Amino acid sequence: MLFFLISCLSFVLLSKSLPLNPLPPWASEMRLLSLWFWKELSCFWVSWLRKIWLSGVLFEIPSAMSMKRKSFSVKVENVEEPERTSVLDLPELALECILGKLPPEELCNMAAVCSSLRDRCRSDYLWKRHMKEKWSRVIGPAAYREWKWRIACRKDLGVSESCGRKRLVKSLSCAWPFSWIKSKMETSNKQTSYLPADSMMSWYLSLENGKFWFPAQVYNRENGHVGFMLSCYDAELSYDSRTDTFHARYPPHGRRTIVIEEGVEWHRLRAPPVDTLSHDLHVSDCLHDLCPGDHIEIQWRRNKEFPYGWWYGVIGHLETCSGNENLCHCHQSDTVILEFNQYTPGSRWRRSSISRKNHRDEGNEADGFYGGIRKLYSNEEIAMWKRLWPTEVLE
Repeated sequence: MLFFLISCLSFVLLSKSLPLNPLPPWASEMRLLSLWFWKELSCFWVSWLRKIWLSGVLFEIPSAMSMKRKSFSVKVENVEEPERTSVLDLPELALECILGKLPPEELCNMAAVCSSLRDRCRSDYLWKRHMKEKWSRVIGPAAYREWKWRIACRKDLGVSESCGRKRLVKSLSCAWPFSWIKSKMETSNKQTSYLPADSMMSWYLSLENGKFWFPAQVYNRENGHVGFMLSCYDAELSYDSRTDTFHARYPPHGRRTIVIEEGVEWHRLRAPPVDTLSHDLHVSDCLHDLCPGDHIEIQWRRNKEFPYGWWYGVIGHLETCSGNENLCHCHQSDTVILEFNQYTPGSRWRRSSISRKNHRDEGNEADGFYGGIRKLYSNEEIAMWKRLWPTEVLE
């Protein structure tokens, strides 16, 4: 490099000492160009030499520091550094017990720490307990089927969208300016697919954020409307985590549009006890076992256009029976008396009767239609109806 600089300098001095003939007009322009070239070349060399000097200084400083560090390490070679431990160093059983004690929000935070904890914190084993503790009362087989159907639809939609996206990326990636699109989209897909759609954690989070409307039943619908006291109707529910209540979307009744009730509290909800749709007749399997004093739920609807609701009642005695348990033969009769004691005596809604042998869908347009019957064996179900008993007798 030094030889090149000396040659350039000697060439310039020699060119000045030689006699020159008059130059053509364009020579002045070329002279200006040569001056600009030498100026740029000199700036380049100055900057290059400066970089070399700085790098030499930087290389010398670490070397000196390394020598000092070596000399210091010789003096303290007998001092041992404390070993660092993390939660991942715990035995599997201990770590599993710790994660099992975390609430859902803390479990989500732990899942964001690292990939190892992420896989552990999203396991179905941990989230089944949270699902059971919070949602078992309102989530039934119908809601589970709705969730599975939603996942299947999402997968089908995802396949069609991904196929179209891949074809678009393939066509664009043939051109060099768009070749980076493929890698970007593949990276984004990997980042968003860390939580399986069919996992228990995904189901729990969908319920919590209110995006999943699931089927359940609501006691005393439309905020205790007098016409629905001691009844339970099918609805679609969406959870509102801010108020810890639900939005209930009822199917249309006759000519009425869809009714949405807000602020439905937990104690007014239950999972459907039978797998029967609201417009279908429930097949009764307890008619021959019904006796006076049994607690029941019976389907009832205003007319054929309305869906069924479940209404609470008890089995009563025949008019010819004195009510004496030792002399009662009502359970041998073909007629079953239904009593709805929330209504005042003498009301047309207080008593009704059905056939024990040939009961299907009985009634008329004036008094409504009675459908299938469920006998209540659980004290918890009976206690729930009694807690909802109206403060005043209904007309």
